[in-house]
Order: sequence, then structure tokens, then C-alpha cells
Amino acid sequence: MNNFSRRQILLAAGSTLVASPFIMRRPAMAAEFSYKYANNLPVSHPMNIRAKEAADKIREETGGRFELSIFPSSQLGSDTDTLSQLRSGAVEFFTLSGLILSTLVPAASINGIGFAFPDSATVWKAMDGELGAYVRTQIEKSNLFAMDKIWDNGFRHITSSTKPIVTPDDLKNFKIRVPVSPLWTSMFTAFQSSPASINFNEVYSSLQTKVVDGQENPLAIISTAKLYEVQKYCSLTSHMWDGFWFLSNRRAWEALPDDIKEIVSKNINAAGLAERDDVAKLTETLQADLKSKNLEFNTPDPAPFREALRSAGFYSEWKGKYGDEAWGLLEKVVGQLA
Repeated sequence: MNNFSRRQILLAAGSTLVASPFIMRRPAMAAEFSYKYANNLPVSHPMNIRAKEAADKIREETGGRFELSIFPSSQLGSDTDTLSQLRSGAVEFFTLSGLILSTLVPAASINGIGFAFPDSATVWKAMDGELGAYVRTQIEKSNLFAMDKIWDNGFRHITSSTKPIVTPDDLKNFKIRVPVSPLWTSMFTAFQSSPASINFNEVYSSLQTKVVDGQENPLAIISTAKLYEVQKYCSLTSHMWDGFWFLSNRRAWEALPDDIKEIVSKNINAAGLAERDDVAKLTETLQADLKSKNLEFNTPDPAPFREALRSAGFYSEWKGKYGDEAWGLLEKVVGQLA
């Protein structure tokens, strides 16, 4: 298991890379299958470190027949652009958040339902189990293929410049920035907040000028974007969990011989499991670091928040959107929501 320091992981977060050391060089004799893998994270993030390890093992175990070239930090374009390239076959592999993939596969955002998952163990029980299998089936209907193991992006938390968020009442009339997404807007509207859909490149200035009082993101983003400079409190709400599906163009995947498919999937899924552990350790490191930057932490009880969403009809609304089958598989693991 690699040990990652906060500096190692986050060093490249704000950088635009001209050339990446993770793009593997073509050997003297060309591989039989040379595939591209794109993602939107910096080269020093556990995702890229573990993917590089997997690529090396795949090349070795296939005797050089399969070569995986890695393109991190959105080198091949934005998430939307790269998803289009994946669907056309210009890119063979891509890791993408289920919340963004939901523009193509609506069921893919179900893992982001507010206050559904109490902890990571419950996430993995659902996403490695029947719910994850259901989502992968829906993904395949869009002519994509998803590896068995979803990779970790972590839980999202709420920061504020005015007060810690302790109870649902603290969110009433709270001006909070959210991504441009119906799921986020719907949830904070249910809390009677004042959600504002703002692009991420404007978040810091919006907090600084008090256009909004708070925002929500995983700790890694709070750190890399230096939001602690314009926020005083961080409430560890864990209100949404998100991960990255390791996707393949279905035609490109089916073009591989069965023995190579087995080697590729085995190593990519193993890398995904290792990345989960890395992210968990990184999160612990980040909390201590952010405390040293005078960000004050508290951990609210999730039960009242869940009840507030239930009373507001949030769960019933999204149960209707996802359908009884998907919702039933979610509730099978997390308990009754709607």
C-alpha cells in the first residue's frame, strides 16, 4: 500500500499539465491493443497512481499485448467532451462521477441521494452489491461497459462563513452554492435553503463577496481550492457520496480477447479497491491539515436531516424518478427512506 502525503496528492490539483509522466511510452514493438484512459484528476491523486500500477501489471501479464496510456487532469477535454469521445470510441476508458453520468444514464446518480449512506461500509455494500449491478446494467444499455468496482470520490460536507450547520434549521434561508444539478438544488430546496447554482471556477469569489454564505464539497476540494480562506466552519454532514465508474467503450471492450479482458478487469478492479483505502487515509490527513488552517469542524447527527428530507417529500420525489426497482435496491441496504 502506498502512503500518500497531502502534498503529494494535491500538488498537481490546480496545474495544467503539458505532458504527464503517467502517459506510458509505446514499446519498441507496438502492442496488439493500445487503449487510452482519461480522467479529470491530478497525476498525484490515488486514482492515477493506482491506475498506473494497474497499467504496468496489465502490460506485464499480457506479455505486452495490451498497452494502457493514461491521460489525467482532463487532458483530453472536459467531462462532457470526454464522455462524447468515449461513446464514439475515440477514447476507450474513462472514469466519471455517477452524478455527471446521469445526464446519459439517469440511474447513475442514485448513489448521491441525500443522507442515504451513513458510512463508507454501507456505500460499498450497496455499490458492490445489487444496486451497483443494477446501475451497471443501465450503463450497458447506453453502449458502455462499467467495471465491477466503483472508485471512491468521498463524502461531501458543508462549509460556512457564518455558523456551523448542526441541525436542519441551520439550513433554512442559508445561501449555499451548489453545482448545476437538479439533485443538489432539489435537496437544499427541501431544507428551505437558498441554493445558488454557480460554476466551480466562481465559488471562491462568490464566498469571498458573500454572494453565498457556504458551499459543499469533499475535503480534498475544500483544501485544493483554499476555501478555508473564506470559510470558518466545516460541518461533516456527509450528505452525499460520490464515486467514479471505470467506463469503457463497449465496442472497444468487446473487441478484446477473453484472456485479455480477464487480466484488464482483474487489475483495474483491484486498483479501485486500493484507491478506496488511499482516499480514506487521505481524508483523515486533510481534516487535520484544515484544522491547522483554522477551519472549525463539527459532526452533526444525520437523523434529523434525513427526517426533514422525508417530511419535505424529497425521497418520494426521487423514488418516482428512479423507479421502484432501483429505489428498492437502495433501501434494501440503507433502510427505508421514502
